Amino acid sequence: MKLFRMAAVLALVAGPAFAQESPHINLMADGPSKTEDEKAADAAREKAYKDTLKKIPDAKASSDPWGGMRADPPKQPAPKAAAATSAPKKTKAGTAAN
Repeated sequence: MKLFRMAAVLALVAGPAFAQESPHINLMADGPSKTEDEKAADAAREKAYKDTLKKIPDAKASSDPWGGMRADPPKQPAPKAAAATSAPKKTKAGTAAN
């Protein structure tokens, strides 16, 4: 009886691992193939769709009625790091170092 239980446990553990190794074959077709009439109808529908897209006018630049009322964006102050590097550095004795 113990041997039967061990065999069952081994089969349950090995089953998923064996399934991962098997090749993946799709036995179902993607779908029934279309008839010539259906293909022609799809082509006509696609052509009509593309023609409709060509009729749509290009988008114009947005008209902002308040655009003239806005002030210019604030100017950014000069970076402080550039001003600090141009000054001569002093040593402990108080003399300028080059």
